[in-house]
Amino acid sequence: MFPGAGADRDAADFVVVGAPLDVSTSFQPGTRFGPERVRRYARGFDDYDHATGTRFSECGVADHGDVRAWDDAAEYLEYLEGVCTDVAWDDAVPLLVGGEHTVSVAGVRAVDPDVFVCLDAHLDLKASFDGNELSHATVTHHALAVADRAVILGARAGSEAEYERAAEGDVDVVPPAAVPEWEPSFDADASVYCSVDVDAADPAFAPGTGTPEPFGLTSRECHAVVRTVAATGCVDGFDVVEVNDRDDGQAATLAAKLLRAFVHEATAAGDA
Repeated sequence: MFPGAGADRDAADFVVVGAPLDVSTSFQPGTRFGPERVRRYARGFDDYDHATGTRFSECGVADHGDVRAWDDAAEYLEYLEGVCTDVAWDDAVPLLVGGEHTVSVAGVRAVDPDVFVCLDAHLDLKASFDGNELSHATVTHHALAVADRAVILGARAGSEAEYERAAEGDVDVVPPAAVPEWEPSFDADASVYCSVDVDAADPAFAPGTGTPEPFGLTSRECHAVVRTVAATGCVDGFDVVEVNDRDDGQAATLAAKLLRAFVHEATAAGDA
């Protein structure tokens, strides 16, 4: 169980769903261990959040456990979408913990947001990668089949075709240097899905990820973005993905802290 996630599932405001999919990682595999590692490295955190005056154990978080993955990604995503849809229909926010970034497709389809906000080193706007239409490199492409707009924060890698796609009016790309000044511009009644690919952070802060990319965000910048987006009160789905087992816990620690920061800030926004 994610530490502090002791709420009754039927009454929860947030539900952690582990999604250990690890079938399309193109460089360093190991995301199947991500949910377990994120839960493990969350054990050392204090319950109290000074910034919001909230306690994680009182924020109404339940843990669904892991949705065991198998090698048919399309079938798995359909099942995972159903789990997340049940959470959303219960008026709770699904908190997906990956697993490779492909699991975000299930979360987005379940929530059906207006805006997809993603912290990511990569544009992920490929229609397919190595012939695979459900690759971790296609997530934003799939998200735009559901959402009206995508905001990619921290992107610093992509193909020429992806950058051409990103120049269209429904995509905003915020490079790492501009992220500290970025502010969300959502309508008050917008529905937002927030996805955190841990490789948005510079590998100095999160080396345990599938496709590390230098010149990225600091952990502090990731933290500020997550809190800022959560504080809008518009976020109906959240995930943190691409944590693997190839470091000493840095990536998992960052992922766990960002998930907790989202919950604290979203709870405070809901009470405002």
